[in-house]
Amino acid sequence: MEQHRTRTPQRRQPSPPEQAPAVAAGGLGESAAGYPVTVEVTPAVSRPRPRSGPLAPFVLALRRFPNPRLTGIGAGLFAAAAMFLLACLDQLLLDGSEVVYGVLFLPVSALTALWVRPADLVTAPISVPIAFAVGVVPIAGGSGSFGGQAMAVVTALAVQAGWLYGGTLVAGLIASVRKVRRMRERQRHQARAAAAQGARRPRP
Repeated sequence: MEQHRTRTPQRRQPSPPEQAPAVAAGGLGESAAGYPVTVEVTPAVSRPRPRSGPLAPFVLALRRFPNPRLTGIGAGLFAAAAMFLLACLDQLLLDGSEVVYGVLFLPVSALTALWVRPADLVTAPISVPIAFAVGVVPIAGGSGSFGGQAMAVVTALAVQAGWLYGGTLVAGLIASVRKVRRMRERQRHQARAAAAQGARRPRP
């Protein structure tokens, strides 16, 4: 009788895992089999930055406007000289129109309050009425004597009391707004300094 030989089945060895292609720094790599692999790199698209629109002509005109810082005495002298010159021009061109003089007093009061330095803001509402009284002299009229001239000035001040109060109010409002803004800026500066000092302190 023939004996059948039994063969033990051979186990198949698992195939080695495929290696991922190594990508070179330049964007090219080679796989385990040696085939080149190309990696496409899309360039970053730069977004256009938003351009700020052109400034308004009014803002440009304000920036070009002079912005001096006058002392209290300097602001008073400026207001008095400006009102006296405007009154002389009013007397020469318009025969001393009180309405024109009062209208011109408002911007002079505003400029006086804007140009005085922050330390002398309280002097703006005080120097403006004095400047108004100085400018009234050329357009007040009156006789040649000192008494007649003084009475004419007092009468002109009484007649134009509305313009006088209006200009003084404008100067007071502008000075008050500047004072409030200065106080807020000082408080913000102190808060920033305190925050920076607190950040510098070492924690226990």
